[in-house]
Amino acid sequence: MTRWRPLPDALPREARHLVAQLRALKDRTGLSLAELARRTAYSKSSWQRYLSGAKQPPRGAVQALCRVAGADQARLLALWDLADQTWPHGAAVPVAPAGQAVDTAMPPPGAEYRRWRAAALVSFAVIVVLLAGLLWVLPTRSG
Repeated sequence: MTRWRPLPDALPREARHLVAQLRALKDRTGLSLAELARRTAYSKSSWQRYLSGAKQPPRGAVQALCRVAGADQARLLALWDLADQTWPHGAAVPVAPAGQAVDTAMPPPGAEYRRWRAAALVSFAVIVVLLAGLLWVLPTRSG
């Protein structure tokens, strides 16, 4: 049986219940995370995030764990539906080692660079389209 860390306080009650049930199911299989990853389409690191409560497990991961464990999917999928309504969407739930504060104000490393790169690519595409339009119109006007 795995010794699990406490779930993040920011995790809603429904999500906590789902993760607790998934942890129990994973423990019941006796599989390591690496073996669970080999038997499902989800990586070891993904399972770590799902079972720590850091990230909402996809519906397919819940189904895969149920198949591997030989468990009733209907009950766990009903829990997933409830948790899905309350899970903080759009971002992972902050998880920190016990006793450490979680700083949620800072963007993830590289976020500014990614935003700048995306803006530069869009600007470049707009310029290319404008130049192509200009080159198409100019030869027809000079004739």
